[in-house]
Amino acid sequence: MTASAKILHRGDWAGGRSGWNGIAEGAAMGADITVLFYTTDEVGAGPVLHKHEYDEVFIVRRGRAVFTVGDQKIEANAGDVLFAPARIPHKFHNAGPGTLETTDIHMNDRLVQVEVHDPEDDWPDE
Repeated sequence: MTASAKILHRGDWAGGRSGWNGIAEGAAMGADITVLFYTTDEVGAGPVLHKHEYDEVFIVRRGRAVFTVGDQKIEANAGDVLFAPARIPHKFHNAGPGTLETTDIHMNDRLVQVEVHDPEDDWPDE
C-alpha cells in the first residue's frame, strides 16, 4: 500500500482569518505530530504553565519570547528553536517589543496538555 499526501486547508486549522493562530492535529492527517501556531501582539501574553506526556519543540518565527522550562528561563529570538522535554512544566510569553509568532511542534497526534500550578502567580500576604 502506498502512502498518500494529505492537506489541511487554513479553514481546517486556523483560529481566525488573520495571523497565525490555530492547531493542526496530526490525527486529522494520519501523522504522529501536532502543530500549533501562536501569534500575539500583546507584550506579556502567552500560555499558562503546563506540561505534556510528550516532547515539544518551539520555533520562534518572529519577535522575542521568554520561555520557562522547568527551573530554566531562556530568552529566545526570531530564528531560535527550543526543546521542552516530556513531563517538564513550561510556558512562554511575548517579551516584546512587537509581535511574537511561534510554531510549536507537539510529538503526539493530538494536543494533550495539563495546566499546573505556577509558583510565579503566588503573591505574599500583605
